[in-house]
Amino acid sequence: MTTEPVDLNAALKTFDELWSPRIAARINDYDVRVTHVAGSYVWHVHDTTDEFFLVLDGQLSIALRDPDERVVSLTPGCVFVVPRGVYHRPFSDGGASIVVIDPAGTPTTGDSHDAIPDHIKTHTGVPLED
Repeated sequence: MTTEPVDLNAALKTFDELWSPRIAARINDYDVRVTHVAGSYVWHVHDTTDEFFLVLDGQLSIALRDPDERVVSLTPGCVFVVPRGVYHRPFSDGGASIVVIDPAGTPTTGDSHDAIPDHIKTHTGVPLED
């Protein structure tokens, strides 16, 4: 990790892949990840950790099963925390750029998930290129 400021907008310009977060910073044992999103992600759950979302541009919706199914919609500047143990599925019809904060090493598809479509790859974040 760098000891210099990280411009998140510049970081987002270094890659085009969707649902493939780059690790922009680390705070204690948490990764600050930036990513582009469009379309639907997979229903998944993080059993032992909350998941933080911040929208930088576009609109992100998150379907939740807590216990009834509902959807929260986030616009630029909005944050939302999905509580641990809650199944969720982020999606964005028009595309968005977001920040996600998870404990380092947390798989993007959680501890349990539905079948993973071809456009989604499970990983724990890709280091941001300098």
